[in-house]
Amino acid sequence: MRKQCWRWHSSQPPRKAHPKPMTHFSHLYITLCLSSPHVPPLYYFSHSTPPPFFYYNYFYPLSRLNSDWSSAPPPAAGKMEITNVTEYQAIAKQKLPKMAYDYYASGAEDEWTLKENREAFSKILFRPRILIDVSRIDMTTTVLGYKISMPIMIAPTAFQKMAHPEGEYATARAASAAGTIMTLSSWATSSVEEVASTGPGIRFFQLYVYKDRNVVAQLVRRAERAGFKAIALTVDTPILGRREADIKNRFTLPPFLTLKNFDGLDLGKMDKADDSGLASYVAGQIDRTLSWKDVKWLQTITSMPILVKGVMTAEDTRLAIQSGAAGIIVSNHGARQLDYVPATITALEEVVKAAQGRVPVFMDGGVRRGTDVFKALALGASGIFIGRPVVFSLAAEGEAGVRKVLQMLRDEFELTMALSGCTSLKEITRNHIITPGDFNRTVSKL
Repeated sequence: MRKQCWRWHSSQPPRKAHPKPMTHFSHLYITLCLSSPHVPPLYYFSHSTPPPFFYYNYFYPLSRLNSDWSSAPPPAAGKMEITNVTEYQAIAKQKLPKMAYDYYASGAEDEWTLKENREAFSKILFRPRILIDVSRIDMTTTVLGYKISMPIMIAPTAFQKMAHPEGEYATARAASAAGTIMTLSSWATSSVEEVASTGPGIRFFQLYVYKDRNVVAQLVRRAERAGFKAIALTVDTPILGRREADIKNRFTLPPFLTLKNFDGLDLGKMDKADDSGLASYVAGQIDRTLSWKDVKWLQTITSMPILVKGVMTAEDTRLAIQSGAAGIIVSNHGARQLDYVPATITALEEVVKAAQGRVPVFMDGGVRRGTDVFKALALGASGIFIGRPVVFSLAAEGEAGVRKVLQMLRDEFELTMALSGCTSLKEITRNHIITPGDFNRTVSKL
């Protein structure tokens, strides 16, 4: 098809362009080539003083384009397009009562570890590989024999009906829709039976060990009957960490909510206290004598595999494996227990090396991006759990918010895999990242 280019002067009709290109910056050039009889010729201007306006085609002048832009409807009042997981926190802060928001958002004491859980991820850099066919990416994996759509799972977070009336119901449905695992807290505001009634799904049950072992045995057996697939045994809470926001707020559950798993056991209510009602509850109910022998005891009352949640060192990794743990979750309890412990992403590699592939290692704490998921897997994690992003999105938009968080993380993780040259999880290796320790070792060799 014939192509012609034209030059237009404001005072002259169109004519064939001069063969010698013009290079002066004082000229305004807009070159369009005629490639179809249905498309008008495209002109470029050559003029010492550019004309005040131009048509980029016969039908749509720039003046109209400007008008259309300026008349575009503004975003709906109070509405903000959510483009990443972190943005839900600001919305949750606006919508929730201060006591509820502070409970979800705060950490222990100076909150150094709370900040470090996030900042440590930013210190890990990528070593992407190029010229690899990434047209098909497989994010599926198996956890304790159960196939899930991605290595992103939901951590146990207590009192979800403080965030939204549907609470754990909404979270369970969102997890099932995403094809991933939800972990239900012992301190849920919906019971194991109620969550199971939401429909099919792979669910784990997080367990605190109470002083009354009969209570523990009842909880475990109920979870097993309800179809839960594993126990996540929390081992870092013999006593509650000093959460100063909860102390200032005199935190306690709203009167219309109870710990539903303990209804009928006279353990479902949380009394008011002079500091934190939750701290008083834990002091009165949770067993400080919890030890490795209790991990073995749990194996005698259930066939469900046991994940030990709260491991941060190589020594405890080896003890967990010796005690029969089916897996390990590297966790500092969302920075809510002991302050000034390392970020979980920092502790992860030590635990992975100590495990030596004998059991899968997972982690939680600070994950807000798909890049964070990739970094954790590159350091040896088999998967990650998210907590605060779930309750913040739940507070903002209910089930739809949780679904969106899971989808955003999935999309970001897939993008990171593609840009790093990985088409499956097994291709994500330690060679894809650089940690501060790698840099220090390199410098020391110089």
